[in-house]
Amino acid sequence: MTLVAEVRVERGGFVLDVAVRAAAGEVVAVLGPNGAGKSTLLRVLAGLVPADAGRVTLDGDVLDDPTAGVYVPAETRPVGLVFQDYLLFPHLTVRQNVAFAPRCAGAGRTAASRVADGWLERLGLAELADRRPGTLSGGQAQRVALARTLAGAPGLLLLDEPLAALDAATRLTVRADLRDHLTAYGRPALVVTHDAVEAMVLGDRLVVVEGGRVAQDGPSAEVARRPRTDYVARLMGLNLWRGVASGGTVELDGGGRAVAASAPAGRVLVALRPSAVTVHVEPPHGASARNVWPGTVSTVEPAGDRVRVEVAGAPAVRAEVTPLAVAELDLRPGRRVWTVTKATELDVYPAGH
Repeated sequence: MTLVAEVRVERGGFVLDVAVRAAAGEVVAVLGPNGAGKSTLLRVLAGLVPADAGRVTLDGDVLDDPTAGVYVPAETRPVGLVFQDYLLFPHLTVRQNVAFAPRCAGAGRTAASRVADGWLERLGLAELADRRPGTLSGGQAQRVALARTLAGAPGLLLLDEPLAALDAATRLTVRADLRDHLTAYGRPALVVTHDAVEAMVLGDRLVVVEGGRVAQDGPSAEVARRPRTDYVARLMGLNLWRGVASGGTVELDGGGRAVAASAPAGRVLVALRPSAVTVHVEPPHGASARNVWPGTVSTVEPAGDRVRVEVAGAPAVRAEVTPLAVAELDLRPGRRVWTVTKATELDVYPAGH
């Protein structure tokens, strides 16, 4: 099955106007800040919110088309939605929760239990079949909710912040398991998240939604390497500048210039990994690096086993250094420094979509 959706919804002054495609077996991660319209998109696809304009088709069947007067209600759509808080029935056992989906589709009690047991086995939940949701861990509850949705054999699978309710340790394990299950399912799936790592692990493709519009759409690795908005660049931890390139030199918006090994002429975006930046407290002399930018340290904060140093200047630069470098260079807010990087470290690409 293939999902093709063009959705426009207006609610209280907010306008969601996006287009999304997902092929059979493809997992699309919908990434964006709070209030961008991600969950509204899922609710439209699930049939919980009617679109004001546009068209939603699944394998060629029209689910929503306001112009044509077509609207398939949620209960009859071949769409499964896994909510952020799972919404398991507390009075039913795990098996009964999962069997609920095929029962709703008309299966008898015995047949529904057989389907449920099959999915519980596949998701490693067989030993929990007779337990109640209140006795489950967060990771177990998440898998039960997924099993219940899959047991209904939906043509389209939607997941709304599926790992948000899990603690950090559980999230790591469940995330890898979830990716395997989504890949094996073989039908289109959309996963809404605001977590960049989650999006990268789960999604074959990323659709970035900002302010109700698609800001970027492409393979996960491409979006991570070449962000087109400041929001995406921050999520991926990259420096991102805009400017005009000519002959390998980019005159940056807001002042400063960058020298790249290669650059297309015209309006461009320049991406740079913070780990490729070195910080000096004296002007470097005789260095092979083509880019040397003076500035002043604005913030110094931990970033895993490294330290993120934000340097105000033209351009403003984000660097990642070791804790030892911070101590040896006495890096602190207000310290005058020079940030340095090689021309080969800059990724310069056209600013147009």
